[in-house]
Amino acid sequence: MRIGIIGAGGKMGCRIVDNLVKQDYELMLCENGPAGIARLKERGLSLSSIEDTAAQSDIVILAVPDVKIKEVSGYVVPMLKKDAVLITLDPAAACANELALRDDCTFVVTHPCHPALFYEQKTDEARKDRFGGIAAEQDIVIALLQGKEELFDAAEKVCKDMFAPVVKCHRITVEQMALLEPAAAEVVVAAAATLMKEAYDEVVKRGVPEEAARSFLLGHIQIPLAIVFGEVSSPFSDAAKIAIKIGYKRIFKENWREVFEPEVVKDTIQKMLHPELLNE
Repeated sequence: MRIGIIGAGGKMGCRIVDNLVKQDYELMLCENGPAGIARLKERGLSLSSIEDTAAQSDIVILAVPDVKIKEVSGYVVPMLKKDAVLITLDPAAACANELALRDDCTFVVTHPCHPALFYEQKTDEARKDRFGGIAAEQDIVIALLQGKEELFDAAEKVCKDMFAPVVKCHRITVEQMALLEPAAAEVVVAAAATLMKEAYDEVVKRGVPEEAARSFLLGHIQIPLAIVFGEVSSPFSDAAKIAIKIGYKRIFKENWREVFEPEVVKDTIQKMLHPELLNE
């Protein structure tokens, strides 16, 4: 099978390349950034033009930023051969109808779940692989946007190989993937993580030694997560429950769950793909 990777020299592109070169695939690598070209040459890999990559590959992976998907897919998709598969690594462009499509091709969206917080990795190398795709075991999600089931099956194997080692591949819809990211993983979880870091910065600013603050808060981040996700049997103390209620009132808006409403998800994706809309 011939696999083309457009954006092969980028951060995600290189991760995918490093995994797929270990498999029995013929790779065509396309990259136009000088730094990306240098990274691929350091690996002893040759490059192909975007035209040859699109026209000759059985599966084409778009490893380019979300904001470039509309432009790049609009150029690449018309050149795909019949029954080719196009894989994107994020649901944003597909949900925003900015991914170019063709009736005679198959389109798949996938994304790594990243190594789970409470999953016991087997080696020190895996435990240090926070992102996944190097040594740590992780799950992935995958969706068929449109196309043939038999071609989707081939794409699924490629997705498992490029994010390896993969424990489980969860098949969901593109719309469900958008609920997971950006809505849950970025709008909620990443924002909450940023808030936690700002809490750390604030107590340090108010005189708590940095080492003590880091040790205390990272420990107290793990415990509540273990409690709410059922990893431990101990509940929150009565006093902690009161503090949580106060936190909800002081920090969170009562209508925060609106971030999962379809129109809000679409609006979020539009602003992610078109940052200039944030000022409107």
